[in-house]
Amino acid sequence: MLDRFERNINYLRISVTDRCNLRCIYCMPEEGVRLIRHEDILTYDEITAFTRVAAAAGITKVRITGGEPLVRKGVTELVGMIAAIEGITDLSMSTNAILLADYAPLLAAAGLMRVNISLDTLDPDKFRHITRGGDVTAVFKGIEAAQRAGLRPVKINCVIKSTPDEADARAVADFCMREGLEVRFIRQMDLASGTFSVVHGGSGGHCARCNRLRLTPEGMVKPCLFSDAGYSIRELGAEEALRRAVAEKPERGTANHLNGFYNIGG
Repeated sequence: MLDRFERNINYLRISVTDRCNLRCIYCMPEEGVRLIRHEDILTYDEITAFTRVAAAAGITKVRITGGEPLVRKGVTELVGMIAAIEGITDLSMSTNAILLADYAPLLAAAGLMRVNISLDTLDPDKFRHITRGGDVTAVFKGIEAAQRAGLRPVKINCVIKSTPDEADARAVADFCMREGLEVRFIRQMDLASGTFSVVHGGSGGHCARCNRLRLTPEGMVKPCLFSDAGYSIRELGAEEALRRAVAEKPERGTANHLNGFYNIGG
């Protein structure tokens, strides 16, 4: 699928839940958020049906996100359903890895190919502060389990304030080098103000080359992370929502006042 700026749109990020088992300070406000009603969240059948339409139109790459996707019951079933769709050649998941030690073998068996794992610091106290109570040792166990299960490459997403030369970022980079992991450094973003930048070591933030669409938990197809635009697959149908999202994909991001990172997948 080509948009009006001749970008080949072949990548779909699917947020399956707005729930998460961490409360990271840059993702979720301290007072919490108003969660989507369970009955408003897409079923796995609805997600799969839309993805099948998207694949027929040219989507080849899918990433499952959240919130934290592993907190949604039966997510391995969804992985298997998407893996079986003809045309999907790259199927990955973004996760905080807290539950990954238990899920990695099941995800690999279902057809997941690789994982992106959030890790901003190796320091247990700093990690606990950033995540409001998380245990970094669970992340290390999740990384090990992913490697054993063959979910490769394991990519590490490290959020930074300004530069990869920050002490925590350097420590994460050294850890990744030792463990054979790929690392990407992502500057803290703000959806409402439109603050974003190019990802160090990744493709994110390059508006001129952006090939992504997003599906939110309640079924809105969004053409851009930094945009309020979204098209409901329940109201418009999969084909029309997809067509409108591609047709209205902006040249570059501006701002998003309707979503948070906890429900759009970053």
